[in-house]
Amino acid sequence: MVETLPATQPPEHGLRRDVTVWGSFMWGYADVGADVYMALGLVIAAAQGAAGAAFAAAGLVYIMVGLTYTELASAYPVAGGGQYYALRGLGDFWGYVAGVALLLDYTIDIALFAVASVGYLNFFFPFVFHHGFPSPVWNLGIVSLYKPYNVIEAVVLIGLLVWLNILGIRESSLFNEILGAIDIVTETTIVVFGFAVAWRPELLARQWHEALHNVSAGQFAYGFSLAIISFVGLESISQAAQETRRPATIIPRTSLTLIFTVFIFAVGFSNLALGVLPWKEFEIHMDDPVALLAHNIPILGFIAGPFAAFLGMTILAISANSGVMSASRLTFCMSQLGLISRWFNAVHPKYHTPVRTIVFFSAAAVLAVLLCGLTPQLLGTLGNLYAFGATLGYILVFISLIRLRFLDPYTPRPYKVPMNVSWKKGERVFQIPLLGLLGLMGVSTIFFTVIATHEIGRIAGPAWVLICLVYYYIYRKRSGMPVLRSLPRDWEKLQMAVLTSAEEFDLLEQYKVALAERDRSTLRADRLGRGTAGT
Repeated sequence: MVETLPATQPPEHGLRRDVTVWGSFMWGYADVGADVYMALGLVIAAAQGAAGAAFAAAGLVYIMVGLTYTELASAYPVAGGGQYYALRGLGDFWGYVAGVALLLDYTIDIALFAVASVGYLNFFFPFVFHHGFPSPVWNLGIVSLYKPYNVIEAVVLIGLLVWLNILGIRESSLFNEILGAIDIVTETTIVVFGFAVAWRPELLARQWHEALHNVSAGQFAYGFSLAIISFVGLESISQAAQETRRPATIIPRTSLTLIFTVFIFAVGFSNLALGVLPWKEFEIHMDDPVALLAHNIPILGFIAGPFAAFLGMTILAISANSGVMSASRLTFCMSQLGLISRWFNAVHPKYHTPVRTIVFFSAAAVLAVLLCGLTPQLLGTLGNLYAFGATLGYILVFISLIRLRFLDPYTPRPYKVPMNVSWKKGERVFQIPLLGLLGLMGVSTIFFTVIATHEIGRIAGPAWVLICLVYYYIYRKRSGMPVLRSLPRDWEKLQMAVLTSAEEFDLLEQYKVALAERDRSTLRADRLGRGTAGT
């Protein structure tokens, strides 16, 4: 039976708007705030003493990404995030590509954060898991499984998350908020106390000097491309936009606060770490770098190390769980928009959860863990794939930002990316975002760096996109939909419904006034054209 979809069907708008300012901030922080626990060791191992510069350079690009998401999420407060913005600005095909990139991110998110979570669990068993008992490598015939205990533990954790999500169990918003607040206090304590009593500027300076002579441009580029992992997760706030109260006011506040909080922590941790311990120590303890750092702070270390390890294990497990939930949310949105089959959204007859999506993408995450476990750098290989999906999605989001400034100048934008240049075309004045253009160049640089320096990422990432494009072609053809063209949609009606649902009545009135002025200008132009033709 050929599946059809009404061309103007909008995504669902029945989600309850019950996310507060603090809840919106913690929704994003539960994702982004966990990244430093996992990325710190990877970047230091790659860039050595220049890790601080790698984090800072990636952080500047991340700030521009964050400002772009802030504008788009407050202007279009619907679920779907980058996939929806690309669909809105670039059409069905590129909206699908953005969705595919995000699905790769969410799938690797499950695998990567599950592995990182059990790495912090193993902080409590140093002899077994850091020295290898009985062996750090299992020979499996023609291949070898590196860090077999981490692989097994991560697969078990993913299986547990699948079971919980099928049952319908979710971590509550209150639990997220409490855990996030504890994490912020803990990270702040480690940074402040570490700089006060343990940081040695001469050690940092010596490692910087050594990096200038020992770290090649390729090594630094590799570390720079991995550092973007520390800043992935802003998508969470835009995904929650449809459930946020008064998003036009709340999203700019929470996004801007989150952007600079995470940037300060990432740069602070990297410079603190290299002023407390030699970089090689973090290479050895790549699985639990923050716990290692906290453990080596005088006075505080005996309790801070284990506490940071426990907190890292917990918040990383929650981030892995968010990957399971986000994949199901994104596939639901994509199916509503006619980009993928509704087969993915079949619900369990008893628990009423999207069991097919949960099992499908979690199984893909398990496969990723097993395949990456065949490489010496389990976390690093997963990080390669994560960076590919994130940067590809961000490129399309930047292009969508610029395109929507021209395509849809009528939608009110409660927040605008700074550094805009006015350009008049006819009776319309368009605002060109220079910071958006800079961000596009920056994230494109990271994307091509990933392609150039990540041997597995440049093969597996494009292969994922290609396989998904084959599916898209078959699905749209069988459903009688155009492959390269977009389905007709009434975006103006949809935007009014979104603003009404968000109770943004002032913005709704501004939108209606802008549309009415456009219609009057069009009518005047038509009359003038007919008068000229008649003459």
